[in-house]
Amino acid sequence: MIKTLLAALIVSTALIGSSATAQTGSATLARIKSAKLINVAYSPDSLPFSFVGADKEPAGYSIDLCRRVIAQIARAVGDANLKVHWIAGSVSERLQMVASGRADLECANTTQTQSRLAKVDFSNLIFIDGGGFLVKDGSPINQFTDLAGKRIAVLKGTTTESRLNDMLRLLQISATVVTVADATSGLAMLEAGDVEAYAGDKIKLVGLAVQAKEPAKLALLAEDLSMEPYAMALPRNDSAFRLEVNKALTQVYMGGDIEQIFARWLGKLGRPTGLLAAMFLLNSIPN
Repeated sequence: MIKTLLAALIVSTALIGSSATAQTGSATLARIKSAKLINVAYSPDSLPFSFVGADKEPAGYSIDLCRRVIAQIARAVGDANLKVHWIAGSVSERLQMVASGRADLECANTTQTQSRLAKVDFSNLIFIDGGGFLVKDGSPINQFTDLAGKRIAVLKGTTTESRLNDMLRLLQISATVVTVADATSGLAMLEAGDVEAYAGDKIKLVGLAVQAKEPAKLALLAEDLSMEPYAMALPRNDSAFRLEVNKALTQVYMGGDIEQIFARWLGKLGRPTGLLAAMFLLNSIPN
């Protein structure tokens, strides 16, 4: 169990810092405190990480983590009744919200990259996934090279799109990349036969397959397209705000809440991978 490993490896559970110290020099915390409101960008269709639930409220693995972060920020600004304004958007829209100040925090399945760090900061990692391909069961596509001459759908503006194009160039595979606005459109194109494969993060592809009309007729390729380290996007140049976000994540990992969150949203897929478990352990070190 992750909780057992944490208990064995972590000696001290003390978290350093106070509300007064946290607010020093933080424009983001000062703005949140003044407005009595935090603006949070999220994805409305990235099941099981971030999506609109049956109650029309944001839900998912990342959202559960985000709510812990919001509670910590509320403590940092001394406002137990801090209001939350959730703003839905695509990955490019969410990053722009944070970069422009429209959103104070972004919670979804966003990959941390060097190019994105030029515009926003990121929290500690919240998940590690791999990019892959969803195809029809029985398809002749069994590996990357089988994509030659095929049409591949991918979500526009994502790291998967850029890495897919890089892979095709590197392996000199001639294929047609079709960008889509949302994941459900990509799945619909695959089911209709308009494309032969849909590229995306593997966990999200599994979630899409479960929602498909006939899940048994879909298959996931074994090969990984890429490594996708997820993190929460934050305003740049605000280390005090970032500290509060990471403090909340540390509490989740150390206290064992991550066990419940993982089981709730990803438990059907089995235990966390060794890489993911290692990430939990690394992020459990007290601030």
